[in-house]
Amino acid sequence: MASQEIETLASALARLPGLGPRSARRAVLWLVKRRESALPALLEALAQVGEALVECDICGNVDTRNPCGICSDPRRDAKSLCVVEDVADLWALDRAKLFAGTYHVLGGRLSALDGVRPEDLNVASLMARIEAGGVDEVVLAMNATLEGQTTAHYLAERLEDFPLRITQLAHGLPVGGELDYLDEGTLAQALRARRPVS
Repeated sequence: MASQEIETLASALARLPGLGPRSARRAVLWLVKRRESALPALLEALAQVGEALVECDICGNVDTRNPCGICSDPRRDAKSLCVVEDVADLWALDRAKLFAGTYHVLGGRLSALDGVRPEDLNVASLMARIEAGGVDEVVLAMNATLEGQTTAHYLAERLEDFPLRITQLAHGLPVGGELDYLDEGTLAQALRARRPVS
């Protein structure tokens, strides 16, 4: 049996996404074996991030500076704004390096069951950015869930009076996906979004 302190560390790590109790114990064992080199570096990195972490006043991204690196990058196309539910979605899209515009993090999605209303999200700051001008296109990059699509529909209605193009991420068949492994919702969306063969 490990000491209470080691069990506490394993329990804390097990709460991280993607880590269960077994993976957390393996991580703790790895850190214990390398406590002279890896543990101090990890502790220092956690302390630095913990002290410096801020939320960007413009887009809602999490970074160590405000405005964040994306909002302060002059190479970004400020005319194109991608709206996402969460910071994780922003990071995933930006990691792909396929979108050269800026972002706006809603901080969640509308959900009647969970009691999440428009006032609970960063919709007011999004509307303020649009009203300030300079945005030609808003990309609604919501997750392909009922709540995500409800949120996209709500935002599209709020934005329809502005002179801008409103687009949405395509949904349907994943690259390399096989039809017999896909759920009915994905197949239905792929059929609805079919296009001519060129």
